Amino acid sequence: MEARRDVFQAIADPTRRAIIGLIAAQPVNVNAIAEQFDVSRQAISLHLKVLAECGLLNITQQGRERICEARLDKLNEVHEWVAQYHKMWTGRLNALKSLVEEEEKEATSSPKKSKHIHK
Repeated sequence: MEARRDVFQAIADPTRRAIIGLIAAQPVNVNAIAEQFDVSRQAISLHLKVLAECGLLNITQQGRERICEARLDKLNEVHEWVAQYHKMWTGRLNALKSLVEEEEKEATSSPKKSKHIHK
């Protein structure tokens, strides 16, 4: 049984991220998407397939055209994952900043021993 792709696989590729950017504002037909890239239409079709499997777009048939429409709500998974690590690293960096500031404060408030070099 083939595992369903996840949204992280979709956004890992710069071409797929660019496709998401193209269709984010409005639905776009497959040919118009393919014209924006210097790759084969077959390659674009594979990218669209990955995006569809990840749930980031729907492809519908309208007459002779295939239309791609973004489903950006799936990007919430990415946002939640990034937010989790953002919170953790913000806390750690703030603690480090406090430690450095405290060390600097102690270094400037303690009397300094002057070092004289005798020749």
